[in-house]
Amino acid sequence: MTSSKDIRPGATLGIVGGGQLGRMIALAAANYGLKVHIFAPDDDSTAFDVSAQRTVAAYDDVAALARFAASVDVVTYEFENIPAAAAEALAAKAPLHPNAAALATTQDRLTEKTFINGLGIETAPFRAVDSVADLTEALAAIGRPAVLKTRRFGYDGKGQRMIRADGPLDPAAILAEFAGAPCILEGFVPFAHEVSVVAARGADGAFAAYDPCANEHRDHILAVTRVPAPGIAAQTEAAAIGIARRIAEALDYVGVLAVEMFLVEQADGPARVVVNEIAPRVHNSGHWTIEGATTSQFAQHVRAVCGWPLGDPARVGGMAVEMHNLIGDESGDWAAILAQAGAYLHLYGKGEARPGRKMGHVTRLLPVA
Repeated sequence: MTSSKDIRPGATLGIVGGGQLGRMIALAAANYGLKVHIFAPDDDSTAFDVSAQRTVAAYDDVAALARFAASVDVVTYEFENIPAAAAEALAAKAPLHPNAAALATTQDRLTEKTFINGLGIETAPFRAVDSVADLTEALAAIGRPAVLKTRRFGYDGKGQRMIRADGPLDPAAILAEFAGAPCILEGFVPFAHEVSVVAARGADGAFAAYDPCANEHRDHILAVTRVPAPGIAAQTEAAAIGIARRIAEALDYVGVLAVEMFLVEQADGPARVVVNEIAPRVHNSGHWTIEGATTSQFAQHVRAVCGWPLGDPARVGGMAVEMHNLIGDESGDWAAILAQAGAYLHLYGKGEARPGRKMGHVTRLLPVA
């Protein structure tokens, strides 16, 4: 098996997943003289438009995975909802970064939160829920408001339900909405701000973090990211970056990851950091780095998984940056955005602009207030 330390320009990077994150990783890889082979189940995957090779096959197609792994020098993935068995099959044939264990830990919310708490890092209180009795007991222990979520395959608000303090409570009816999927109940965190730390770790243990950014969600979908995060104290910023580093090191992580966090205000000091979840991949809240940082998160990920030196994560010129997602038919404003001075437009090449679908983003660099 080729070692990632032997990878040079001209090698082939395999990417599992064909969405916009895979597309942007592929574009960054091309700038380093790498070829890209995309593995995805959908023949209209947007990342195919910018890759040299493609494999259209299901994520559980063991024979296709083996052929794919044999054709590349190193493998990464663009999202965490691929089967753990697929990751293990790939790792047996080619270097895989991030590793299969990191993927398995972070794609199950119960396993993930147990892991984070085991590092002494705070999360919302949580309980596993597999039955009506479990949900009843969990609500008694955690209280309301609380959020019931599927343990796996949830994103952008899918697979979760708020259980409010002042609403009717019928645990059997609530759990029936999840159609038997294993769940987790999480206590509601009274946060002042949602932030994330996007960071990278190399195979040699090198670590580089971007400035923490503040995230604004609408209808459970990231709408706006701002960096630097407004009003974040230096002590809180250092704590947030330190948490991301501890998580990356404990996972023996190689590549870019994002740690989503809540900041909880305290009367007697800086805000407390509570971890929400880990994304074992490049992340929507890091898109600002394409224009706003010396090394984009996508270039950084390519560097890390290829065993190359990490780049400088500093903001360009110390500027403030805002990134706005273009969701659904907002992408129809592309011509007006192109006419705006200082607006950097990215469209993902998707077809139908459905409600809630991320079609692109626009980034603006601004003077620091």
